[in-house]
Amino acid sequence: MMSAKGSFACGMSFGLAAVGLIAATLSIAAAQEPSRNFIIHDAPKPTAAIQFEDADGRSRSLADLQGKVVLLNIWATWCVPCRKEMPTLDRLQAALGAADFEVVALSIDRRPDAVRKFFAEVGIQKLAMYLDSSAKATRELGAVGLPTSLLINCEGREIGRLIGPAEWDAPEMVEFVGCIISTNRKATSDGEPAPAATSPCGEHRLDLPATGTGNHRQP
Repeated sequence: MMSAKGSFACGMSFGLAAVGLIAATLSIAAAQEPSRNFIIHDAPKPTAAIQFEDADGRSRSLADLQGKVVLLNIWATWCVPCRKEMPTLDRLQAALGAADFEVVALSIDRRPDAVRKFFAEVGIQKLAMYLDSSAKATRELGAVGLPTSLLINCEGREIGRLIGPAEWDAPEMVEFVGCIISTNRKATSDGEPAPAATSPCGEHRLDLPATGTGNHRQP
């Protein structure tokens, strides 16, 4: 996904097929309890080179975030658990957001105004608005429900994933993500590959407080 430099510097409408796929995957997730565990991969995995839009309608990609640790959260305003956890993501961005870390809240809403309205209603201040209104990026990333969060290292590789909501500003989460940022920062300064998340930052499974259940279906 990243360039060689990045590795080391560590109007929209749904087609019927897309609607069917999204409905099927979200229906599966709706029947399940949100996971309380952030699954950390044994080794970093390649991440699809997805495209999406920013608040001004400009095309963006994960490659634009090269050199950053990224927490990519896929959500929608009609997803109740997503709405509950969004302020915690905003607080995580406020606590750790910097040149080498960003929370990317990627909405699959069809209308940008719906996201702007929600952000204003709940007082989101630190998160940038990103939109995947076709849900193409969501499919390419293999997200099977909402919310889904991917932790991506400074080389653009996925090191962990959580399906379901969480309290992202919980002390253990802030400590864990902070450790990931620090180890990636050190690797960058030393000109070394980004380390695996399990060493030294945490165990294979990281228990997180869930924010509660809700309807994951698209209305």
